[in-house]
Amino acid sequence: MRKRALLPSLVVMLLMASGFFSDRAAAQELPFVHPLFSDHMVLQRDLKTPVWGWAHPGQKVTVSVADRSGTAEADSSGRWMAWLEPLPAGGPHELTVTGPQSVTISDVLVGDVWICSGQSNMEWPLAAANDAQQEIAAAHHPKLRLFSVPKRISAEPQQTVAARWTTCTPETARGFSAVGYFFGRDLQRELEVPIGLVHASWGGTVAEAWTSAGSLRTMDDFAPVVESFQQQAAAKRSGENGFEAMMERWWKDNDPGTRENWQDGADESEEWSSMELPGNWEDRGLSNYDGVVWFQKEFSVPEQAAGKPAVVHLGPIDDRDTTWVNGHRVGGQAEWMRGRDYQIPAEYLKAGRNVISIRVLDTGGGGGLYGNPDQMSVQVEGQTSIPLAGAWKYQATTPLAKAKPTPQPLNSNPNVVTVLYNGMIAPLEPLAVKGAIWYQGESNAGRPVQYRTLLPTLIGDWREKFTSDQFTFLIVELANFMAVQTQPVESGWAMLREAQQMTAKNDPHAGIASAIDIGEANDIHPRNKQEVGRRLALSALKIAYDRDLVSRGPEFVSATFDPGQATLRFEHVGEGLMAKGGELKGFAIAGDDKQFVWGNAKIEGDTVVVSAPEVKQPTAVRYSWANNPIGTLYNRAGLPASPFRTDED
Repeated sequence: MRKRALLPSLVVMLLMASGFFSDRAAAQELPFVHPLFSDHMVLQRDLKTPVWGWAHPGQKVTVSVADRSGTAEADSSGRWMAWLEPLPAGGPHELTVTGPQSVTISDVLVGDVWICSGQSNMEWPLAAANDAQQEIAAAHHPKLRLFSVPKRISAEPQQTVAARWTTCTPETARGFSAVGYFFGRDLQRELEVPIGLVHASWGGTVAEAWTSAGSLRTMDDFAPVVESFQQQAAAKRSGENGFEAMMERWWKDNDPGTRENWQDGADESEEWSSMELPGNWEDRGLSNYDGVVWFQKEFSVPEQAAGKPAVVHLGPIDDRDTTWVNGHRVGGQAEWMRGRDYQIPAEYLKAGRNVISIRVLDTGGGGGLYGNPDQMSVQVEGQTSIPLAGAWKYQATTPLAKAKPTPQPLNSNPNVVTVLYNGMIAPLEPLAVKGAIWYQGESNAGRPVQYRTLLPTLIGDWREKFTSDQFTFLIVELANFMAVQTQPVESGWAMLREAQQMTAKNDPHAGIASAIDIGEANDIHPRNKQEVGRRLALSALKIAYDRDLVSRGPEFVSATFDPGQATLRFEHVGEGLMAKGGELKGFAIAGDDKQFVWGNAKIEGDTVVVSAPEVKQPTAVRYSWANNPIGTLYNRAGLPASPFRTDED
């Protein structure tokens, strides 16, 4: 079953009440000084630093801290921005802002500021991490400062946030990002300078939601999606609802079953398979499949029940369904945890053979009709219920990776292009920062090839907005998760990790911290956030601070193929390669037929030699290529090798 952060109903109500599509009209009076500049803050050291706020157009403002000062004049929109010359690490200082008002900001430190963003594994609080009680009790760090951006979605870029800086104490750390906290704590201890952490994350969200509209327009996949989003937002503001029409166009453009009206009866020219329902389709022959599947089942109605109203019960469906009876639409929903109970008008049922058709779109994780057998039936008024559990015909039509991005309903939905950038990142710009740590990708694992472009686009977007082309961006490589496979398999999560590695390898100011060995098969939220934070700090020390240390595990460089064996070369080996636990596991090898089998692997210096008796002439090797791999290749710094394949698409 999918694990997502559900938006609490109270928050939904508040978002709707605040007017998602009327940000300008409902905007509160903008503050004289932006909330990022508040007591206990951290200013970024060694960079020119902007300080900003709002006043009446033409009013002059002076900002001073230590021996630095800057002046500004409010522009026609009322925004003023003063720049301070670079400051060395230190403090505490007072920062004063004078103009139409006078504000003194106390206990200001100068050090390094990092943004902590992503989805639920970044959002995961310290209170739910391993050894939480002891960690919270020890969270007295006066030179570690915390700023939490409230969750907010918006159709347009926002300018301010309702938040303030706090000093790190057990009380303030408890609900803060565990990964962010451990990263900041370890970094502050090592550098002995103040560290400020700005946390902005939202569980279950996609990367495109965190990227600006302007940057997404540079991607062919997203340019039309941004256009339709903005059209839909405009329609919503004017009282219309264009989502259903956009969704219907998506079905016709991407799904042959929709174009050919399969709801009127199965396409006899296609071979339909059989699946026992209920149950996630990943456990019924569609492993790692995200996309569209059609289901159909015949059921018989006795003569005395024909022409009577009925209800079809289907249980929960993951994610979106449209349901027809005898070609007549009876319902559809997009809430993956809610049971489906659809009214069937009396004229739709007939005596004898009837057909129910269900079109299901799954956008990630488990998919299909996954409830209990007793939740699946047709209940005719005044009659015995007709069971629907059992064998259904099915046809998988459109893998999500080959389809255009789906339109998304607006209002309270965080998984819409650019809405989290608008609501949670844009209000921080152009704060001077050292960089960002990013734990995200689970929600994009159904589109891993696209992520090769999307993640670098997001990084470039943030660098431009935060006015630093050397902005360090550190990526958490997705943790191992789901059932362990006994044989080599294809894996969307492995491909997503590959996209993360490509991004880091091609960007001199990006790094990667692998979590490939600290996940949990049955929980998408591994509790060992300490090690994730430690590895991110190692990566930061190497990339952002130019420390001479081993910051990551072995990384595949090249392969040589000879009769009977493949020789693999690695970098980031430190003092040498090692097999954790003594036996080298996780390598699969294949010839031209691409039929991978487990290989025998041995370490020879800084190389690994892989062979298998059944592969006489190898042409490809894969390592830890699975959702939840068992790989034991490490360097002697105790850091795991990242998954890889030599047969990259």
